[in-house]
Order: sequence, then structure tokens, then C-alpha cells
Amino acid sequence: MLPVSLPRSITCLLDRFRGCFTTPTFTTFCGLACGFWAQPGLHTVTGMLCGARLEQAWHHARAHRFFSHARWSADQLGVCLLDLIVLLLVPDGVPVRLVCDDTLARRAGRKVFGAAWHHDPLAPGRHRVAWANNWVVVGVLVDLPFVPHRAVCLPILARLWRPGHTPGRLDLATELVRLVRGHLGLRRVDLVCDGAYAGKALRDLPAQATVCCRLRADARLHRLPPPRRPGTRGRPRTKGDRLPELCTIAGMVTTPFALHQVTRYGHNGLAAIACFTCLWPTVFGTRPVQVVLVRHPDAPDGFDLALVTTDLAATPVELVERYAARWQVEVLFEESRQVAGVGQARNRTPRAVERTVPFGLLCVSLIVCWYAQHGQPAADVAAHRAHAPWYRTKHTVSLADMLNALRRELPATQFLPSRLVTPTQEELLHAQAAGAANAA
Repeated sequence: MLPVSLPRSITCLLDRFRGCFTTPTFTTFCGLACGFWAQPGLHTVTGMLCGARLEQAWHHARAHRFFSHARWSADQLGVCLLDLIVLLLVPDGVPVRLVCDDTLARRAGRKVFGAAWHHDPLAPGRHRVAWANNWVVVGVLVDLPFVPHRAVCLPILARLWRPGHTPGRLDLATELVRLVRGHLGLRRVDLVCDGAYAGKALRDLPAQATVCCRLRADARLHRLPPPRRPGTRGRPRTKGDRLPELCTIAGMVTTPFALHQVTRYGHNGLAAIACFTCLWPTVFGTRPVQVVLVRHPDAPDGFDLALVTTDLAATPVELVERYAARWQVEVLFEESRQVAGVGQARNRTPRAVERTVPFGLLCVSLIVCWYAQHGQPAADVAAHRAHAPWYRTKHTVSLADMLNALRRELPATQFLPSRLVTPTQEELLHAQAAGAANAA
């Protein structure tokens, strides 16, 4: 049992993961999760312990052993989190939208498990490399009523990619997607990924999982196989004649470009879109795909964006907006590092490294799940604008606002660590009022 009591809204959220742990390990999980949310400083393992104000009650080895030796699976936690997200934030009968991408967690030290030199576009210098762990992440895109202008990406599963020791990033991503797809049963899954994840491994996904990704400009496309003539000998053709290159197709008069109203990245505007069905044998084999070419409405020829998808029933506008929502995984990576502190742990052993980042991403998703149930977005936005009246462009809450609201509900954050342990009368009354409101 935790030495401090937690609000009912948080205990109900954490109780959904009780079956993933033993009883002592579940108690440690609850303490470290609350410490992760309450910690305003570095989110190291001991930082989580101090954030929960458990450094005097628990030995620090208990927190470290939770990641390095305890019996629990990050994939099992992700599957339970998926059930929670689908239950709370995905309407019934709507396909589950998945997005996959990889991100870096910079590390220091030669003995850190899985660390290697990776290309980092944000790194200083001419070579743009960083010593880091590379994580392949799969998240769920959800629409929240208090964030109406964009979707929100909630991470559920993550795998560490070790060059030369594990399968490639695409193989890891498809493995995670198959795990999600097998757990959801017959429910449809729409996967969105960048052009770097367009490979042969995508053809092994089940038919209930559609894929939408960026198409290479030099892709070898073919027409659909012609119908077999009666009396023709030999095996049937698996592909038709090869199509011209995309730049040639975009400049042809016969390419059916049409103007459509598209909402991308929070802006609504016109775009010239052309769509046709063909084969991409290099990646999807004999499975028909739909190619979408997008360009500026005033452009005479060429294209700005080329997409390919296995979803033949989707309209071109839906596909363009679906791919534009992929950017939310980049927003997730930035907020999880800068706001939530994911990736700041300094552990080095294999199991600890493989579990700490997925644990932090789980806590990020739980912040949004908790706020979707118990948050007060209108009051939080009004308080923020009253505190900073010159900030007139803020109309919706951010992840930082959700995290601050959750911190106000945690009893551990009612008393600053820099003060004496004995709280003031005002702090006690505030904690009692928060607990009464939460219980109601």
C-alpha cells in the first residue's frame, strides 16, 4: 500500500493495469507513475521517487528494480492502455487510427544498452549525429472535443531499435501493428506512416489493416493486370504494363486533377488532387493501391505530395487529411521530451533501458485520458488567459495544461519539496477541498 492516499480519479485509472503486475510491483508502479506526473525537475528514476515524496519511505533500489528486475511486460501495458483509449476516446464502429514513427532519446556513456550513433536533424554541427537510443513508437490518433482543431496522438507501444542486433525499424513497426491488430479482433485499423516505412513488410499486414504512407517519386508503378482472355495458355498476369514516372503522370493532360477543399494542419484551403488505382509490386505485391497526387491549385503541372494507400474506399480528401494527421506524432515526441520529461532516465542495463521510455510514454497517454474524463478545459484556458492577458491566441488546452491540472489533484504536489514537511493551514484546506470535489 502506498504511504499516501491518491484521488479516486487517479486510482480508478491505475487500477486498470493491476492485472499486469504482482501486488507489490503494482504498488511501486502507482508510486512511480504519480512521481512521474508530480516531478517538475528531471524525470530520472530517483526523480520519480522524489516527485512522489517516497524517498523517505522506500529505498531507491526499489524504484530501480522495478525497471531492471520486476516481472512485467511493456507490451502488456500497451495493450491495456489501448483498451482504455478505445473505450474512452474512440467511438464505436469507427476504425482505430494508428501512426508509427521513430524518435531518439539522447544518452551519455559507452555502457548504455542499445545506444549508438544515429542521424539527428536537430543535432548541432555539420554531421548531424547523436549518441542515443532509437525508439519505434506506435500511437493512436484520437479526436478530443476540447482540442477541436487537430487530432491528438497517444503512444501505446514502443520498441528499442538496435542496428545490427534487432530487426529493422519497419519490421519492428509492423510487429507492433500486428500486436494491436490481433488484440482488436475484427475491428478495422488505419495505419499512417512516413515514406521511410514504405517497405515489403507492409504486405504481411492483415486485410483489416489499411496503410497510408508517402510515395517515392521514383516508385515503379504498374497498371492492374488485364482480364484473362479465353483460351490463353500459361499463368495469369500478376501486373499490367508499367506506368510512367510520377512527374510525367502529373504533367499529362489526361491525369484527372480536381479542386477540393482540404483541412490540413489546422488550415482549410483548396488543393488540386488527382487519384488513380494501380499496383506497386515492390512494396504491396499484387494488392491494388490507390495513388493520390496533390499540388497547389495554381500549379500548371508537377506535384507537391504523392500518397499511396491500400484503402480503396477512401476519398482523396480523406486520404490527404489522414496523412496530414500523421504530424501529430511529431508533436507527441516534442511534448513528451520537453514537457513530460520522457527519456531523461539514466539507467544503463538492458531491461531497465527497454522499459523506462515505454513507461514514460504510458504516463503521457494517461495524462490525456485522465483529463478527458475529469479535466475542466474552459476553466483552465480562462485561468491561463487571465494570468497572461497578452496571450490572445490561446483557445485550447495543451499537454502542459493537462499535466498541471493532474498535478493539482495529487496530494504529493500540494507541498513543495523545498519547504518543511509540515504544511500550512491554507495548504491543508486546499488539499481537503480538492479531495472532496474529486470524491463528489
